[in-house]
Amino acid sequence: MKVTINDVAKLAGVSMKTVSRVINKEPSVRKKTYDLVMSAVNELNYQPNIAARNLAGTSSFAIGLVYDNPNAYYVIDMQNGVLSRCKDEGYELVIHPCSYHDDNMQDEFKTMIKRSRLAGLVLTPPLSEQQSIIDLLDELGVQYVRLLSGRESDILERNNCILVNDFAAAYEITEHLISLGHKRIAFVLGDKEHKSTSERLAGYHQALKDYNIEPCKDLLYEGSYSFESGVNGAKELLKDGNPKMITAILGGNDEVAAGALFAARLMNIDIPSELSITGFEDSPFSRQTWPKLTTAHQANDVISEHAARLLFSKARGSRKQDKDIKTTFTPNIVIRESTGPAKL
Repeated sequence: MKVTINDVAKLAGVSMKTVSRVINKEPSVRKKTYDLVMSAVNELNYQPNIAARNLAGTSSFAIGLVYDNPNAYYVIDMQNGVLSRCKDEGYELVIHPCSYHDDNMQDEFKTMIKRSRLAGLVLTPPLSEQQSIIDLLDELGVQYVRLLSGRESDILERNNCILVNDFAAAYEITEHLISLGHKRIAFVLGDKEHKSTSERLAGYHQALKDYNIEPCKDLLYEGSYSFESGVNGAKELLKDGNPKMITAILGGNDEVAAGALFAARLMNIDIPSELSITGFEDSPFSRQTWPKLTTAHQANDVISEHAARLLFSKARGSRKQDKDIKTTFTPNIVIRESTGPAKL
C-alpha cells in the first residue's frame, strides 16, 4: 500500500500538520522535530505527492526559470543548477522560454504564473534587466530572483539579485593580452541590449586605460552573442590585410570567439602566432575549437543554484539570508592555446 502522510505522522509521533510543516521546510520547525519526522520519512520511503500539495492549498510547489537566450549550453547549465536545488527542496521546475522583444511579453508572464501556480521565478538576462517585468511581478506579488551583470558597488535591491562581475573578468582577460605584448586589441561585442555587453566593454576600457593604451573606436565591432557575429566581426576588423594592425581579438562570449577563430582560419591567419583570440564564459565552445580558447570561466550551474537558494529563502519568508548563499560571482580567466605573444 502507498505510504501516506498519516503513516509518517504515526511513526514520528506527531500531527499530520507538523509533518506537512517539515516537508514544506517551514523555518519555525525545531531541529529535533525536523530530524524526528525526516527519520520517519526515510524509514517509510515516503514520497510527497506534489500535485496533491498544489491542489490542497494556496501554496505552490513549483518555481519557474525564465530565459531568452539562444545559447543551449547556457540554458542547460542554468536549468541544471536550479533543478538541483528544486530536488533538495521537494519542488518542481517549470522552464519557460520567451522573447523580450515580444509586445505581448507581459501578458505571457501573467498567463504562465497563473497557469503554473508558481511560488517564484528565477529571471535570467536580458529578461532580468527589463524594468517592465520587475514592475509586473511586484504588482502581482510574485517572488523572484534576478541574475544580473554588475558589481558589488552597484546600487541594487541586493536581497533579490545574484550578480556576475563581468567588468572584473573582462579586465583580467584584457590585462592578460596586454601582458603578452598586445596593444592593438579589438573587441567583438555582444548584444547591446544586454548589460553584460556594457560591463565587459567597461572592463576592457579600464584595463587599456590603466596600462596607458589609448582606446580606439575602430577596434570595436557591435555584434551579438552568436557564432555568425564573430565571423562577420573578425572579417570586418581584419579585412584588406589587417591595416588596423590588430594582434588580438576579445570575443563577447565563446560563440563569438569561435566565430572569429573560424574567420581567421579562412583568411589564413595563424592562431596564436599571428593573432590571439579570447572568449568569455568557458562554454563547451571554448574547448571544441582548435586551438582551444582562452576564456573566463563562468559557473552558470553554480550561479543559478545559488539563485534558487535565494528564491526559496525569500519564499519561506526568512528574514536573514542564508550565509551559504553567494550573491556575487566573478568569472576567472582560463588560459589556453588561443593566446600567445604579440607579433611585433
